[in-house]
Order: sequence, then structure tokens, then C-alpha cells
Amino acid sequence: MQIFIDSADAAELKTLAQTGLVDGVTTNPSLVAKAGRDFFETLREICAAVPGPISAEVVAQDCETMIKEGLKLRAVAPNIVVKVPLTPEGLKACKYLEDNGHPTNVTLCFSAVQALMAAKAGATFVSPFIGRLDDNGQDGMELIREIRAIFDNYDYPTSILAASIRTAGHVRDAAIAGADCATIPPTVFKSLYKHVLTDMGLEAFLKDWKSTGQSIL
Repeated sequence: MQIFIDSADAAELKTLAQTGLVDGVTTNPSLVAKAGRDFFETLREICAAVPGPISAEVVAQDCETMIKEGLKLRAVAPNIVVKVPLTPEGLKACKYLEDNGHPTNVTLCFSAVQALMAAKAGATFVSPFIGRLDDNGQDGMELIREIRAIFDNYDYPTSILAASIRTAGHVRDAAIAGADCATIPPTVFKSLYKHVLTDMGLEAFLKDWKSTGQSIL
């Protein structure tokens, strides 16, 4: 499963990318507002730091303006993916952009039939929001399983990009359910390394090695 980072903090993304484990980035208007910097300058820095897909979202609500915004975003760097909302106008924009060679990420997906519509529009990615469904008393992971089954039934190439992920457990469950990608906050990414038994085992190994008085180098 590919791991994307959900952030617009260019400096932190550059640091995380140095691990070699970051496959892409997703941004949204809320994350850009939180970063507090020029949108296009930030995008250019992120695209230079991470060679994989970088989702940048349109803010227009009508198809024609979405397309114009999407083309402007695509001009920033070749790895930009145009993020559009899962609305009738967004799906029309998705189809136009995809038909003309511009990859899209259809966001704010909360049902399997919405994901089906995104796949029929030719979306490169569709982003089901797991955490927000859980917050609403529904099973977000069940949505991933439903979408996986539908896409496999009809060989849709659209990638399932699990979004609104809150925990390392969400990452694990999304991978088991068959998500192609997961986009996660930096704090969750850092937690994926962690386990108390790993820390305890390493501490014991180093203590025993020190007692030998030897050196590898």
C-alpha cells in the first residue's frame, strides 16, 4: 500500500520524504490555511521535495471554473493531481480532466456508489473518508471493503485512497481491506514505526553489546 502524507507543511514534508517511505502528498484548503503561506509557492516546494503524486484541490463549485483551476494547478508541476469534490460538477470536471491527460483525486467520498461514480468518471484516485464516517456512527472500514469489491468486480483502475485516517490501526485495517493508498497526518506516519517491545528489545541488545567491550567499527 502506498503511503501519502496529508499536510501542507513543506518543511516537514521534506524531512519525512527523506525516509524514502513517502509515496505522495495530499493537501486541502484547510491544510493550506493552517500552513499560512502562499499556496503556489508551497505547492512548488512540496512537488520538489516529494516526487510522487501531490493532490492539490480546486475551490470552485462549477465545472467550468474547476477545470480552469485544475489546469492552473497542473501547470505548477507534472506530479500535481487535481483534487475535485464528489459532486455532479466535480465529476464532470473529473471526466474532462482525465480525458485530457490530467490525473484527478475525487475527494469527500462517503458511500460505495459515490466511489462507483468517480470510477466511471475515470478518476485516478477516489478518497473515502474513514474517520469522519466513524465519527458519524458508521463503519468507515466497511466502506473500503465495499469499494474494493466493486472495483474488483468491474476491473476499475481507480485507486482507493483511504483518507481521514486517525490512527496506526486505521492504516493497518485499510491495508487489510485492500486500499491502494492511505493518506495520513505526519503524527500518524511517525507512530507507524513505534512499538514498546521494539524499544525494549533494542535497549536490551545495546546493553548486552556494551558489556562485551567490542566495537563493529
